[in-house]
Amino acid sequence: MPGGRLTQPERQQIATGLADGLAYAEIARRLDRPTSTITREVMRNGGPTAYRADLAHRATERRAHRRRQAAPRGAEAPPQAHGRDAEAVREYEEAFTTLLMQQGLPKMMSRVLTCLFTTDAGSLTASELVQRLQVSPASVSKAITFLESQGLIRRERDERRRERYAVDDDVWYQSMVAAARSNFELAETARQGVAVLGPDTPAATRLENIARFVEFVGESITRAAEQARDVLYTRPGTTAGDGTERT
Repeated sequence: MPGGRLTQPERQQIATGLADGLAYAEIARRLDRPTSTITREVMRNGGPTAYRADLAHRATERRAHRRRQAAPRGAEAPPQAHGRDAEAVREYEEAFTTLLMQQGLPKMMSRVLTCLFTTDAGSLTASELVQRLQVSPASVSKAITFLESQGLIRRERDERRRERYAVDDDVWYQSMVAAARSNFELAETARQGVAVLGPDTPAATRLENIARFVEFVGESITRAAEQARDVLYTRPGTTAGDGTERT
């Protein structure tokens, strides 16, 4: 699989593929590139409906030029743990951030969450996040508040009494349970409207249908999340629910 940055001919092929309605995965297959590379390239440069190969290429060159100017002479990327490739890690973090943004998470929240996911410790202080992301403390604080409200991270204190922000193995379980609670709240509010608008009216029927639908979805999400947690988060050598080792 080829490495390095996308070339201008490759960007032209991406533009052609988008115009032909091809999926990112198919474009990536034709270029022998990771799908994440294509996704990141398109989302960075206008999205699938506004992507232009020439503009994308110039924008990439400008970004590279700015990075070279900003980097102090003789400065090197900090060493990575476990012998990791610093450039590969950076590219992966950008791809993960792009994916979270595609799913509706704001950019700064996506960057903070990606940073926590890809940290071996699974937790960082606010100052560490500021340093890693090169953003203001206010931006980190706003992102942390939002992510915590969504059940995606939690606060803890280390041995030095510093506040740290952490992601747990069951972060997606907590997030889905929070989404289910939102569905139940929506169902309850919709049913209040049924009483206000009068039963058997078209508006009340519509609200009752909404309530039933989101209630059903919320219950399904909760059951699926609980089942997935029991199955997927069981430690190797144990059976879910009994805590005993397999023989």
